Amino acid sequence: MQSTRVSVIGAGLGGLSAAISLKAAGYDVQVYEKNPQIGGKLNVMEKDGFTFDLGPSIFTLPQMFESLFERAGKKMEDYVQLDAVTPHWRNFFESGPSIDLYQEDDLMKQELAKLPGEPNAHWQELQGFLEYARRQYQIVDSGYFDKGLDTLWEFLCHYKLSLLGGKIDYNRSMAETIASHFSDPKLRMIFEYFIKYVGSSALDAPGYMNLMPIIQFDYGLWYVRGGMYQLAVGLGRLMDEMNIPVHLNADVSQITTAGKQVTGITLADGTHIESDLVVSNMEVIPTYQHLLKEPEHFTRQLEKFAPACSGIVLHIGTDRLFPQLAHHNFFYSENQHKHFDTVFHKEQLPDDPTLYVVAPTRTDPDKAPDGCDNIKILPHIPPLKDGSGISHEDYLALKDRCLDKMERCGLTGLRDSIITEDLLTPVDIERMYRSNRGSIYGVVTDWKKNYGFKAPKTSSKYRNLYFTGGSTNPGGGMPMVVLSGQKCADRIMQRHPVS
Repeated sequence: MQSTRVSVIGAGLGGLSAAISLKAAGYDVQVYEKNPQIGGKLNVMEKDGFTFDLGPSIFTLPQMFESLFERAGKKMEDYVQLDAVTPHWRNFFESGPSIDLYQEDDLMKQELAKLPGEPNAHWQELQGFLEYARRQYQIVDSGYFDKGLDTLWEFLCHYKLSLLGGKIDYNRSMAETIASHFSDPKLRMIFEYFIKYVGSSALDAPGYMNLMPIIQFDYGLWYVRGGMYQLAVGLGRLMDEMNIPVHLNADVSQITTAGKQVTGITLADGTHIESDLVVSNMEVIPTYQHLLKEPEHFTRQLEKFAPACSGIVLHIGTDRLFPQLAHHNFFYSENQHKHFDTVFHKEQLPDDPTLYVVAPTRTDPDKAPDGCDNIKILPHIPPLKDGSGISHEDYLALKDRCLDKMERCGLTGLRDSIITEDLLTPVDIERMYRSNRGSIYGVVTDWKKNYGFKAPKTSSKYRNLYFTGGSTNPGGGMPMVVLSGQKCADRIMQRHPVS
């Protein structure tokens, strides 16, 4: 009997995860990727002796990845090696000392002693917050993650007692809950910006998103040995061993349909592939808009799944080292709530952005020539929008503001030390990855817009069309995207079992 044929559109982490899970369960899977390499936003560039990881830089929740390899009867450690990163990250402010985040209690206590006030009081506040955050993580992990809950109705049915009992912090924003736990403004800023994992605002995200620090404090923060792209290399090797064909430079231009069924995919060169099931790793709204050409009245129903933020992504190679930097760093706006308001409500470029800065040679010296530094600089900015008035020159001006800020915070001579650079704007991100309006993190986490939910992994219109990736539940970030692929596969197995 013929196996169930599955076409996966896109070889990002969500598509790879779904493909591996389905192949392991007996489906006939083929993957089609428009770019010349797998990995999606997990991408790499070599330039002038520097190796830049263009996409995700932080590896967390190894168990989410281990479960994927286990589905294929393999061990992740045979394909991907991890190195712990410490400190987790360094926090820079325009005034006062930098503050490091450590998983180790004794080191974290030393950092809190840098803040004004009684160090033990800060430590007690932190412990109280982490206990609260741990409860949020445990509740969310037991249902939303583990069960793959996909709609508000499923969420309400699963959590009704927890919601009624107030165990899930659902009615306050992240920022409100953080303010109730911390008295020091710098600690408030640090823990508010954990929302960077999903490209959203702590003013708008529901309080339960404060689970994110537990991802690091309990499970560690890691670097993929050899560079983050080695995760894609490891998954690619696993797929080769499983005989999963991956067609590169295969640009899908259409999903064909008949009534409420999808029938296959068509490539840009006209090739048609008949399929019993289609899994799209392209984001949900662009899939409906560009591959299915759905009318506006249909896609308007999906507006609540608005894109998360974008960014300009500046990679620089310098002719000297900057020992002030840790592997991961944040440079904070002097008014972070104004920064959130500017980016997410006014949809403008920030005058004084909070910056995420990565210097991977702290863990992997091979990423730059001897005596040089490899630095990524990422400020969050609004996604693309018609009529926004934001030009390429505006992005260049923001780049200059970022460099100015880092120099003010102690990296004197940074601009003059640059010997190579590369800049990605939201226009580039949209072109390279077909993301919705150049978003980096999928769907925004916003209580008022979508209750913090992403789009379902099942199509509301076509019974054999499925979705995976950062625009679907449980959302953006590498572990969540890999989990979405596994849960997408589970839905398919339930609804279309292999005979």
